[in-house]
Amino acid sequence: MPIALLSETLINQIAAGEVIERPASAAKELIENALDAGATRIEIATAGGGKTLLRVVDNGCGMGPDDLTLAVRRHCTSKLAGGLFDIRTLGFRGEALPSIGSVARLTIASRPSGSDHGAEIAVHGGAVQAVRPTPANHGTVVEVRDLFFATPARLKFMKTERAEAAAISEVVRRMAIAFPGVRFLLSGPDRTTLEFASTGDDRLERIAQVLGRDFRDNAIEIDAERDGVRLTGFAGVPTFNRGNSLQQYVFVNGRPVQDKLIFSALRGAYAETIPQGRFPVAVLSISIDPALVDVNVHPAKSDVRFRDPGLVRGLIVGAIRQALASEGDRASTLGARGFMNAFRPEPGRTGPAFGFGPGSSGHSVSGQGGSGHQAGSGGGYGWGGTAAQAPTAPWAAERSPYRPLETSGRGFGEAAQAAFTAFAPSARVVSEPVDLATGGAETASAHHPLGAARAQLHENYIVAQTGDGLVIVDQHAAHERLVYENLRKGLSTKALPAQALLIPDIVDLAEDDCDRLMTHAEELSRLGLTIERFGPGAVAVRETPAMLGEIDAAGLIRQLADELAEWDTANGLAGRLEALAATMACHGSVRSGRRLRPEEMNALLRQMEATPGSGQCNHGRPTYIEIKLSDIERLFGRSG
Repeated sequence: MPIALLSETLINQIAAGEVIERPASAAKELIENALDAGATRIEIATAGGGKTLLRVVDNGCGMGPDDLTLAVRRHCTSKLAGGLFDIRTLGFRGEALPSIGSVARLTIASRPSGSDHGAEIAVHGGAVQAVRPTPANHGTVVEVRDLFFATPARLKFMKTERAEAAAISEVVRRMAIAFPGVRFLLSGPDRTTLEFASTGDDRLERIAQVLGRDFRDNAIEIDAERDGVRLTGFAGVPTFNRGNSLQQYVFVNGRPVQDKLIFSALRGAYAETIPQGRFPVAVLSISIDPALVDVNVHPAKSDVRFRDPGLVRGLIVGAIRQALASEGDRASTLGARGFMNAFRPEPGRTGPAFGFGPGSSGHSVSGQGGSGHQAGSGGGYGWGGTAAQAPTAPWAAERSPYRPLETSGRGFGEAAQAAFTAFAPSARVVSEPVDLATGGAETASAHHPLGAARAQLHENYIVAQTGDGLVIVDQHAAHERLVYENLRKGLSTKALPAQALLIPDIVDLAEDDCDRLMTHAEELSRLGLTIERFGPGAVAVRETPAMLGEIDAAGLIRQLADELAEWDTANGLAGRLEALAATMACHGSVRSGRRLRPEEMNALLRQMEATPGSGQCNHGRPTYIEIKLSDIERLFGRSG
């Protein structure tokens, strides 16, 4: 069969298979073009999950008739003036528009600044139509209809309209976080309207728009630099975690990326601070010389390659761990919120509980801020959420919102905890708490973040008074973290005891793997693993860490070799040692049910304040919750 030159349309359709995988891919490319054009307002409209309609309107610099003609041709771009080694724009390949036009009905209308009229060009299934004048505002309108109509087989692989619409929403969220100074509006008949107002230089405010206000309250700022690479952003405290990694956003020079190196570093930074199967919430931005990063790895431009991946990984792990060490002992605000919500009446019950009515916003009573408790227009006090009205039926205790509080179905929202009729005191009140650091409980509560111990409940929970509220500490979880941090400190500051093997274990490996292992031989020896070269393709294991006991030395060596080949780090052994230290800490800490003296309670609080990451135990559970006095006062209707 003779070799033939493919047609331009077929070439574009092949490219579309790589660049335009789904409607969200097309939306990403069009939004990137708008941002590269300097737009400060971008409006996206979809129908049918983006398969029927995808329209992107921007107020960027616009294009003239000549630019429109070139824009729909392959490999025509205005963004590679500095070559592939100095890419400072989001788009640069010149493939997106011709690829979209080859599989859909594409229309582009644009009007550049200074022009008194606009121009329009259309591409339907690869057939380019002539440019024609059209009325248009300054900027560009790109409309994509019937995506993949020219390649019907691709439509069979599309997901439901709801799933495709959600994917486009995620693209808009990522772009909104990367560019807080741009207003984004996403609308259409297949979705609820999503709008992100411009926040200027306030990146945290934009992140709060996307991830919610909870992230603002539980975020730690990151700002670190090493060898010309700068890392900025915000990382959530360990106890503020999620069940998936969808709320992890990473940007390289403003470009949203999905890079396994960065996400692996993020997992490593939170190692031993969050539970298995849970994921931290973080927004990270890496600024690096464009010559030191390759963004031309994949046509979708979602993957990048760093010239020095070890530097980037080390910067991420080190910066986040340092931030967690300085502020990571903070407890998530969600714990206190859950505590306060426990005072709400159970679903289906009527009337107020602890001064709360059905229309309560959560913390307000008697018209003091809750939207359901404002006074009615007829002069009533509106405790039930409406204005006072004349009774329509005789008074009955079971229907009255003013009946005495019952002792069942209330309390903390759990019937078992509200059975006060069978109450047996299990609290130990500290009559004269002593603070070991300052000598007085009052001084401790005023000057120490975790305050002074006031009581011990159920032989497991310490109640401490702070200057503006109270703290409830899980004594076992807190002491477990303290013991673990002491063990980790020992692992990092001194050589670990090693156990010599009676007969050295010979492990056969590829020569490259042996070379990499021997490069890190000194580091491994400090951790108790002593290896020697045994010929060109093997290493001899002489000693193993005594802490690990009897282990599969060959399996450990092969695991370390694979890790070095991929990441150029040998953290696997250190990770196993830290996991063992976590187990030892769990079994060697203060057990639940042990009664503590006031001095022991306060000593535990002071150690928690001085220990990095004490806000969560080794399993990722919170060690304490903090409740503000203002929240407690709202429960009793004392706040103004």
